[in-house]
Amino acid sequence: MEDDRPFSGQEEEEHSFPAVDESEDIVGADPDRELWLKFAQAGTQQDFCQSWLALQCRILESVRCAMVLLGNPDRGPFTPVAVWPDSSLDMNHLTPAAEKSLKERRGLLTESEYTPAPDSPAVISYHIAYPIEISNQLHGVVVLEVERNSQHEVQALMRQLHWGTAWFEVLIRRTEAVKSEEINERLQTVIDMLVSAVEHESFHASAMSFVTKLATTLDCDRVSLGFKEGKRVKLAVLSHSALFGKKMNLMRAIESAMDEALDQQSVIVFPSPPDAPAQVTRSNQDLARQYESGSILTIPLSLGGRCFGCLTLERQAENPFEKSLVETLDTVAAMAGPILETKKLEDRWITRKVIDSFSTQLKRLFGPRYLVRKLILLIIIALVVFFTFYSVDYRVTAPTSLEGTIQRVVVAPFNGYIKEAPARPGDVVKKGDVLCLLDDRNLKLERLSKATEKVQLQAEYQNAMAKLDGAQMRIIKAKIDQTETQISLLSGQLDRTRILAPYDGLVMMGDLSQSLGAPVELGQVLFQVAPLDSYRVIAEVNERDIDEIAVGQTSEMVLTAIPQEVFTFIIDKITPVSTAKEGSTYFRVEGRMPEISPRLRPGMEGIGKITIDRRKLIWVWTHEAIDWLRLQFWRWKA
Repeated sequence: MEDDRPFSGQEEEEHSFPAVDESEDIVGADPDRELWLKFAQAGTQQDFCQSWLALQCRILESVRCAMVLLGNPDRGPFTPVAVWPDSSLDMNHLTPAAEKSLKERRGLLTESEYTPAPDSPAVISYHIAYPIEISNQLHGVVVLEVERNSQHEVQALMRQLHWGTAWFEVLIRRTEAVKSEEINERLQTVIDMLVSAVEHESFHASAMSFVTKLATTLDCDRVSLGFKEGKRVKLAVLSHSALFGKKMNLMRAIESAMDEALDQQSVIVFPSPPDAPAQVTRSNQDLARQYESGSILTIPLSLGGRCFGCLTLERQAENPFEKSLVETLDTVAAMAGPILETKKLEDRWITRKVIDSFSTQLKRLFGPRYLVRKLILLIIIALVVFFTFYSVDYRVTAPTSLEGTIQRVVVAPFNGYIKEAPARPGDVVKKGDVLCLLDDRNLKLERLSKATEKVQLQAEYQNAMAKLDGAQMRIIKAKIDQTETQISLLSGQLDRTRILAPYDGLVMMGDLSQSLGAPVELGQVLFQVAPLDSYRVIAEVNERDIDEIAVGQTSEMVLTAIPQEVFTFIIDKITPVSTAKEGSTYFRVEGRMPEISPRLRPGMEGIGKITIDRRKLIWVWTHEAIDWLRLQFWRWKA
């Protein structure tokens, strides 16, 4: 039977804890003096919890057993750190109440029945679990097993437990303060060391300042800094020693110790601590033996999983490197190492930078990893091979337009006036169709006048003939011939008042529909007619491509009005006439069309492509840029 009841422990009853007093009177009267002394002087978390739990169980009544579980805040795992009355007792029967309290993050009162031994009777008791929660973080739980008492007694126990757990806040706050102080000290040390590494511009000055600062601050006999060159580490700087070239044996010993740490990619402490993992420390041991360095710490410098150097610190044997100091120095090395590596790389000669960069890229291309880079290289190689051997038709692109092979101009045959103008630009006309009518009234009247004059002259001629007046007859005869000529001329002009289309074609120019009655003069251009069965293609070729054009080359053209159809034309003539347009110079190239489509019209424009020959695709794409560079080079060439 179980009775699960949450409780808050917020009752108004108050309990006070006895104070520690070392006077003889109080000590004699207080049987818990030793427990209170341990509680007040507890130096570890386990001692604090064990003394607190013992005091709490003595203050509370009817407690059979108890334990305290602590762990990482909110994460766990939560393990027992204190057990009462004896750490050897089996506390598994308290585990369910502890787990439930941790899961629900609240205090629980559970009634439980268990059998301590196979032959013993069942024991009925209460399990009281109270979570240790500080600043909304769960740090652990306290679990008590108490005798089954009255409700009032149980509530008193729970209130006392609630007040008693407040001491854990003191413990945790004190622990956090100690950790915070240690972290602050470590950060201050790290910052001081980093300042020495960045306060100088050059690599050698920064490295020397860094190792000297380490040696002075940490009371080290010698601090060495080396960087990997090839497969081995080369010593770069030595504390308190600007020139160390003559110390060849010392340099080799330090470099061997650095190589040893770099090969294992782990921090080496010599002598090794008892709880240290198995490591090879032979070179560090030789360095300590040969140069009387009792304690050696070698830290690899790495960035992004790549080890590029080592830091070695040497001390006397009586001053070993503690674990906390090793962690601090490891942090310093992790932060200062990349800074010094960057300064070292920046101090190289430009030629060395180029060689190293090229070497690095080659290693990445032909070494492990960098799959994307290798794929890009393969793609580039494939493209180079493709463009080297693949050829296409090289074609010159030029704007094109259509013109009629011939264009007939229709002019005014004489001075007159426009009577009718049925034809307009864009009309398709047949041979003999009326383009325009001129007013013929004056011509008809003049012809009638001349005809009447002729009749009169013929009558005069008859009279002269009757009189046998030969001279008069000849004069009149001449006048009659002149009049007949004028009549014939007027008749011809009357015939030409009907201006007709000279052939089947398209009216290209001449809109007289808005000029009816307007006068025209002899020779004035009235219409321009182009045939529909004979065209000439005009291509405007840029001057940079004119050298490639030759008579007889086959070309293709797409017109703006008919983009879905391709028309063929053949180059017929290359004129030396050039025109400037849009900042470039163009030459006029003429071509003929072997086949004529009824859909074509003079004046249509489009884009033509003149086929030159087969050339490499890479040349087709780059020749314009190469030609431009040649011109620029020639321009600036001395």
